[in-house]
Amino acid sequence: MNVIVIGGGVAGAASAIALRRLGMEVTVYEAYAEPAGQVGSFLSLASNGLRVLRALGVLEQVQQAGIDVPRQRMWSSSGRLLGDVPRGRLSGDELHSVTLMRGTLVEALRAQALAAGAVIVTGERMVDAVATEEGVRAVFASGRTAHASLLVGADGIWSATRSLLDPHAPTPEYAGLYSITGVAEGIETDPGAFNLTFARNGAFIHLAAPGGKVWWSAQVSCPEQPELGLTEEEWLRRLAGLYRREHLPSAILEATTELHRPTLMHRLDAVPVRHNDRIALLGDAGHPVGAGQGASMALEDALVLAQSLAAEPSVAEALSAYEAARSARIAKMVKAASANRDAKTAGPLARRMRDLMMPVGVRLFYEKATAWLYTYDSGELPTARTDGEPQVLSARL
Repeated sequence: MNVIVIGGGVAGAASAIALRRLGMEVTVYEAYAEPAGQVGSFLSLASNGLRVLRALGVLEQVQQAGIDVPRQRMWSSSGRLLGDVPRGRLSGDELHSVTLMRGTLVEALRAQALAAGAVIVTGERMVDAVATEEGVRAVFASGRTAHASLLVGADGIWSATRSLLDPHAPTPEYAGLYSITGVAEGIETDPGAFNLTFARNGAFIHLAAPGGKVWWSAQVSCPEQPELGLTEEEWLRRLAGLYRREHLPSAILEATTELHRPTLMHRLDAVPVRHNDRIALLGDAGHPVGAGQGASMALEDALVLAQSLAAEPSVAEALSAYEAARSARIAKMVKAASANRDAKTAGPLARRMRDLMMPVGVRLFYEKATAWLYTYDSGELPTARTDGEPQVLSARL
C-alpha cells in the first residue's frame, strides 16, 4: 500500500514512522526544505504524547533531545504562587513532560522516519488532490503528480488539504494573542519547572534551559492584530512596557540575549469534514488545539490512524474508524484549549477571581480534572507481516 503524506512537521513525520512500521510505502511531501526553520519556538510533550513516542520506538531519542520538566508552577501577576502541579502528567506518572525546540523535535522524528524507510521530498507544495475509487492523485505546484491509496493531510493550521477536502472548510482567524519567544541569561531559575505567569497583558512562560539559559515565551493579549514589522529592539521595548508590573518577567526580558520573530496565534472553528474515502487530516490540519497539547494530539492522531488502517479491511472503513476513535476526544480538547486561551486574555475582574480561586481549585480538583487528558493511552502499534507487507487492507484497497 502506498501513502502520500502532505507536511513534514510533527504529525507528518510521526505518521510516516507509524505507517512504515506497518510496512507501507510512504512518501512525505514538505513545502519547505526545513520543517519550520529553527525560529526559536519551543513546545512541550505531555505523558499522553510520550506514550505514543514509546509505541513508535522513538521515545528515548526525543527525551535526549529535550529538557525533562516534571513540575509546572503557575503565578499571579503579583508573583503569588497559584499552583504547583506535575507538568503534563498526573502525580506518580514516571513519564515526565519534555520541552524542546519544535525544529529539534521534527528533526528527530524525520530522522526516524528516514531510518524506517520513508521517502521525504522537500520543496513541493500540493495544489490539488483528487480521490477516486482506485486511489488518490496529488498534484504539486512544480507539475509533479503522485498516486497512492491514501493521502494524509498533515500540513498544519493553514492546511491546503483541508480546503481541497472541503471547499467550505473554516479558515484560521486571529485569536487575540500573539507570541514572542527568546533566550535570557544570568537569571536564577529552578531547573525542571515550567513557569506560567498570568500577567496583566497575557501569559508569560519561562523555564531553565541548558547552559544556564532561560527559554521564555510572551503570549500577549492584543484584540487587534498587531503589525509584525518591528525591529528586535522595538519588540523588546514593547514587551518591557507590557510586563513592567510583573517582576520576574521584567527581569527576564531585561536579560534577553536572543529574540525570535513574533507569531500570531490563531483559532479555527470546528472542521466539519476531516476525511473522505481516501484523504484524512491529522494534527493542526484538522483540529489545532494549543494549550500545550498540539504536538501530543498530533502524535495520538498518527498512531490511531495506523491502528485503524491495520484493523479495517479497506481504506474507507479505516478512515471512518479513525474519525470515530478521535472525534470525541478532540472535541473535548478543543473546548479545554479555548478555556485556556480565555484565561490568558482575562480582564481585571476575572483575573482577581482566578487568583482567589485557583489555589483552592488546583489543590482539590486538578488531578480529577486532567485525568482524562494525561492518563489516555493510545495503545500499541500493530506489527507488519514477516514478508514486509502490513497486516492490513489485503482487499478493497
